[in-house]
Formats: sequence, C-alpha cells, structure tokens
Amino acid sequence: MIEIKNLSFAYSSEKVLDGISTTFEQGRVYGLLGANGVGKSTLFKLLCGLLTTKKGTIDIDGYVPAKRKPGFLSKIFYIPEDFEGPAVSIKNYVAGISAFYPNYSEEQLRSLLGEFEIDINRKFTTLSLGQRKKAILCIALAMNTEYLLLDEPTNGLDIPSKLEFRKMVARTMDENRTIIISTHQVKDVENLLDHIMILDKRAVLLDKSVAGIQDEYLFDISNTIPEDALYVEAGLGGCASIRKNVNGEESRINIELLFNYINSKK
Repeated sequence: MIEIKNLSFAYSSEKVLDGISTTFEQGRVYGLLGANGVGKSTLFKLLCGLLTTKKGTIDIDGYVPAKRKPGFLSKIFYIPEDFEGPAVSIKNYVAGISAFYPNYSEEQLRSLLGEFEIDINRKFTTLSLGQRKKAILCIALAMNTEYLLLDEPTNGLDIPSKLEFRKMVARTMDENRTIIISTHQVKDVENLLDHIMILDKRAVLLDKSVAGIQDEYLFDISNTIPEDALYVEAGLGGCASIRKNVNGEESRINIELLFNYINSKK
C-alpha cells in the first residue's frame, strides 16, 4: 500500500504540493485527476523516488522511494507522458531492464505487442508517437509490477488502440496490483476506474470509490434543470446535472461533470 502523509514539494520558490495526505490500496485502478499544474506528474516522480520530499513522508510497503532500494524499484513502473525511447529495438531495451523485474513475462509482452501489431525487433526511433506509446504500455504491463503509474497513457493513441489499451489493463489487473492513471482524457479510462481522486495543490478534493460516488450522487441529463440539482451544465443534449442520490438509484458517473462540480466548491 502507498501511504502519503503531509506531503509538500516545491520547485525553487514555487510550491506544487502542500500538505497532501492520502493512500493508494492494492487491487484498485485509480483515476488521478486535477487541473494543470496541481502536481500530478510531480507526485508520480515522488512516488518513484525521482524527486525527494521536502516535507512529509511517503511509505510504499515499508520502503522510502527516495532511497531507491532495489527491492522497491522492482515493485514499481512509471510511464511519463512523453516517452521517446532509446535508439535500440524494443527487444534489446527490454533485455536491458527486465532483470530488475522478477515477474516479467516475455510471452505476455509478445502477446500484447501482437495485439497492437508492433514488431518486437523495431527500434523506438522508427516508431510513431502512437506506436512508441503502445510499445511502452505493453512493456509496463508485461513487467507485472505491483505498482504501475501511467501519466496520460492514451495520448497519441487512436480510437481502436484506446479500446485495446482498456482491454489490456483490465486483463492484467489483479488483487495484488495498484494502477494509478493520471489523465485529462477521462472518457478514455472511465470504465476502468475503481476509485477517483481529485487533487489540488493544497488538498485532496475527492478520494472515493466509484461505488461510493454512485451511492452519494445521481448523474442525469434532462431537458430542464432539476430543482434539487447540486451542479448543472447545459449542452446540446440537455442539462447534465448532479443531485444527491436520496433514493438509492443507479446512474453512470459523468467524471468530467463530477470534476467540474468538485472544483466549483473550492
């Protein structure tokens, strides 16, 4: 489990995170949401030990990420938003890193790459942006780490590839794994998420399971504004609204609407 307590971080004089506390539990796919500049990518780098905390603590299964212990590094894999890849083949790249990941499966990697129709012998430098993103996603999933951090994983993917990505994540997810997805493209991943976290620089604005959100709120589209609406956005299809779910009704979460509602309450 990942435990974060009173975490603060600043670049020079610019404070990015200020007193954040939260946990990420195993067996869940988290959606990490937030406006630009609230520190989502910074948080990922702190979780990997690529940055050092200025104040507060991060504990991941008893490890302090900044110490970069081998036992810790074998548990976690991070894909940044922009991944260029070295001037080597996918096969050689994986050969150079797979020894650090005891649960790596070459059979699984080849299967995943095959679904995206990518040759394992291709060099990263010969791949398009979308192909590079597909390749590193396949590598990350095949490493079978307990913690997988994905920063804007669907950027650069076409619509069929986004569907394949969702299938891959769902198929490789299990009760021992924690996947955290930071994205602005919420519609690409909303069917994957078990838990939604909305981050602000000085607070976690929402930290709740999808089931818990559905129990609390009712999401609807209608021609008129409901009298008991907590939040409304007008669109071509009618008024999208959030109301208190007083009667235990079922509705599908509109994550973008939820995000805007939560941020409107700051």
